[in-house]
Amino acid sequence: MNDTAGLQALLGVLGIVYVAIIVLLIASLWKIFTKAEKPGWAALIPFYNTIVLLQIVGKPAIWLLWLMLPGINIIFAIWATNLLAKSFGKSEGFTVGLILLGLVFYPILAFGDAKYEGPAGS
Repeated sequence: MNDTAGLQALLGVLGIVYVAIIVLLIASLWKIFTKAEKPGWAALIPFYNTIVLLQIVGKPAIWLLWLMLPGINIIFAIWATNLLAKSFGKSEGFTVGLILLGLVFYPILAFGDAKYEGPAGS
């Protein structure tokens, strides 16, 4: 096997892994939406999925603007992630997990026993 064929095989495997990760995260977001009694298909629509997520955490749609402003968006994204964790009865430690290891913690939130408790756990 020459170097080109080996590189193509490696890129093929990496492509499959990448697609599997994307599918897992979309399925997780879909399940999170359905747990919060929102349409699961909304997870597929850019920007609209953020508006639905903001509804789940109890924040107004204007937050979409704050999430698009450089610098400020980091603060609001962390805040929204914390509110998402609280909406499902999780602690700030789970928020840190969602931020740093989202690939693991979003499926836990989606497919685990977490129940939606209302916006920010109210």
